[in-house]
Amino acid sequence: MTYLMDKLEKTTPASLPEDPTAASRKRDHIELAFQSQVDRTALDQRFYYEPMLAAHPQAGSWGLFNFLGKKLRLPLWVSSMTGGTQMAHTINFNLARACREFGMGMGLGSCRSLLSSDETLADFDVRPIIGDDLPLYANLGIAQIEQLFEKNEFSRVTDLVDKLRADGLIIHVNPMQEWLQPEGDVFRHSPLDTIRKVLDRAAFPVIVKEVGQGFGPESLRQLLQLPLEAIDFAANGGTNFAKLELLRSDPAKLELFQQLALVGHSAEEMVQFTNQLVEELGNAVLCRQIIISGGIRHFLDGYYLINKIQVPAIYGQASGFLQHAQGDYEELQAYISLQVKGLELAKNYLRVR
Repeated sequence: MTYLMDKLEKTTPASLPEDPTAASRKRDHIELAFQSQVDRTALDQRFYYEPMLAAHPQAGSWGLFNFLGKKLRLPLWVSSMTGGTQMAHTINFNLARACREFGMGMGLGSCRSLLSSDETLADFDVRPIIGDDLPLYANLGIAQIEQLFEKNEFSRVTDLVDKLRADGLIIHVNPMQEWLQPEGDVFRHSPLDTIRKVLDRAAFPVIVKEVGQGFGPESLRQLLQLPLEAIDFAANGGTNFAKLELLRSDPAKLELFQQLALVGHSAEEMVQFTNQLVEELGNAVLCRQIIISGGIRHFLDGYYLINKIQVPAIYGQASGFLQHAQGDYEELQAYISLQVKGLELAKNYLRVR
């Protein structure tokens, strides 16, 4: 026994790896201990934390999955933002490059200017950047499509999708924004009637989205029963274009109507609506893909909601990307890389309650 103890004393220290950062790390622990206290009332109650069930994730461990008819590597969607200015060119090309690197899909900002001229085409023409293997969708407002139907010029929509080599079209539905916009258009028909006409005519997939108010349960009920490729929530809680238009308006109008910006539905509420409707409608549900967007401020918000909804879903962001896409690509790359690491860690250790 004495021999064995002597042997262990001689061999054990030499077999341990050196820890050159130990002293500085322990000093940090002492200095930061009091700053690291967590208020129990602030705990995130959406998840069970399960530290026993997996190793640390490897890079790229989310894995390929099907969405919008193509293979994605991340459950993250670049939501429609902007087009038609020099800054938009930089933003769109940075975002398309990021989509290609990280395996995400992208919705372009409003392509309205391309209906009458190719002057701004270079700002939108990102198919060569994103590549053919990832989803890219053009974008038009419901008002413009209604007007094209009235002029019997719907073919211009098809031409637009072809020109951009897009996989399909996002139709943004924005009655509140148009009503409050100084230059806004007036709808002559319900958006639902116009979308049905598009689906009767279009040979390409269609996504329908709001622009910051979200959809109530009856609107979702109707949309879920249409053969749409997806519904994009664009819920209230993120960028709100009704509020944006009021900020462009005169002070009296802002004071009178600003409460309208607070009308709408959160992404979490819309997930609940969708789950209830999918169960209630059963086989009548024709649209079974959702982009959860609007107020997604953190990767944990996105992770929670895509796991809470009962149909295939990814989550979308606009302002988060926009903030980092206006300059050097490396800034955007670093921002998305951190989200990727967060999502992979969440997948391994967090279970939705």
